[in-house]
Amino acid sequence: MASQGNLLNERVAKLVSRRYGKPVLQPRRPLALADAVANRKYKVGEATCISEMSILMACWRENAFSDTACSSAVKVFYDCVAREQKARKLGAKEEKPAGWMPPQHVNKLLKKYPNLKHEI
Repeated sequence: MASQGNLLNERVAKLVSRRYGKPVLQPRRPLALADAVANRKYKVGEATCISEMSILMACWRENAFSDTACSSAVKVFYDCVAREQKARKLGAKEEKPAGWMPPQHVNKLLKKYPNLKHEI
């Protein structure tokens, strides 16, 4: 089994190596930045009020899905949902990953510093 792995590594090295002429593995696109990026909005991946929802579900399960017995858990869950909707409307809940830039800003920078289309 180990000899097959070595044989595979040798084949890959031969395909990529310039010692045997031009490499067989060629990129499908040129290895350069594009002149623009897609104008996509950032999606927040984390769900909110999960702990409150799980407490509500556990209360329902214990009390045979009775809303009267779980009224405090229902109230806490709806308060959390209302608080998150208000924060989302105000825009206070915008979490961006480190190093993130809006697509409009990236496109401005790419237009300011375009790729060279010819060799110098």
